[in-house]
Amino acid sequence: MAGPLSGVKILDLTTVVMGPFATQILAELGAEVIKVESREGDNMRHVGPMKSPGMGHLFLHLNRGKRDIVLDLKQPEGREAVLRLAARTDVLVYNVRPAAMARLGLSYEDVRAVNPRIVYVGAYGYAEKGPGAGRAAYDDLIQGITGLPWLASRDGTAPPRYAPVNLADRVTGLHAVYAITAALFHRERTGEGQSVEVPMFESVAQFVLGDHLAGMSYEPPIGGTGYARLAERRPYATKDGWICALVYNDRQWDRFLRAVDRADLLEDARFTSHGMRAAHIAEVYEFLAGLIATRTTAEWMALLSSIDVPVAPMNKVADLLDDEHLAATGFFEPEAHPTEGPLLAPRTPTGWSASPPGPRTPAPLLGQHSAEVLREVGYSDDEIAAMVAKDVTRTGSAG
Repeated sequence: MAGPLSGVKILDLTTVVMGPFATQILAELGAEVIKVESREGDNMRHVGPMKSPGMGHLFLHLNRGKRDIVLDLKQPEGREAVLRLAARTDVLVYNVRPAAMARLGLSYEDVRAVNPRIVYVGAYGYAEKGPGAGRAAYDDLIQGITGLPWLASRDGTAPPRYAPVNLADRVTGLHAVYAITAALFHRERTGEGQSVEVPMFESVAQFVLGDHLAGMSYEPPIGGTGYARLAERRPYATKDGWICALVYNDRQWDRFLRAVDRADLLEDARFTSHGMRAAHIAEVYEFLAGLIATRTTAEWMALLSSIDVPVAPMNKVADLLDDEHLAATGFFEPEAHPTEGPLLAPRTPTGWSASPPGPRTPAPLLGQHSAEVLREVGYSDDEIAAMVAKDVTRTGSAG
């Protein structure tokens, strides 16, 4: 594949969402990614909806652009194959606990012994230096421990709930992407490989506290946690639906209040400046909510757009498929999958003037490239057949 990471080789030992999301981004940017799966396959293969067994929609959307090999890492031959692959790769990334990698004989020291220049990246729940090291971690748990359900409950006034996306997984996956690319840049300058840790708890805690540390940022504290403006923000009910609007700076408030015939509030202390509105934010947003309920969504879209106040419709997820902006930018790319047929796939959202990502391949079948990849690191057809017979590997229809 073309792209800014063309020529970079990545050995992907990750499963579920966090790791595959990161490695798909790297693949879309041009890296050669070899995905290593167990004989049963990544759990996301089995999460519907799906047309064919083992090709669930989440797997399709997390593993494009990768080649796939099945290896049983608990068998010596599987471990040996991974080390052969690691000897010829730039990055090894995994998302099980480090202790599990050590038990498999695939710790950083084990892998560095065959490739001192490797960038060895672990993305898992908690940093190894703390008492949470080795603790099980999933998206729900990390959202909970970092306070996201509490924030969604509006400080306890409604039942807490998780964000209805794999937020912790995907935030941590993005941290893994920049950590990998930065480590590669460091290696280009110094020649040094290294081990890199990307813990979920710390990644999402940083994400949350950047907004909500608030008065606790100071020593001694000058207030509690929480960014009040964010706590009050929400879609507004109109006469016939919902709208997302943000009257934010002084100029926008001046234009807005004049446009809705409430210029009198320009003399109201609560509305005179950014600081005063922040101090009275609950009252300000209560005023907005009451006013917006008096007109239709279309009326507000037209009015706010005409006075350059930020506004957007509150879409359903399905509405994105017909969004005129996404259509104009070519965000959705048609894909012809060899077993799943025509698919709709969002492309990488970044744009590049000099090294744009090239066409990508569809998500692979389980073991689709096992034989191909093993041949590339020196295995003969007889050796591959012996590994298949021992169930160390298995090959897909294109193997």
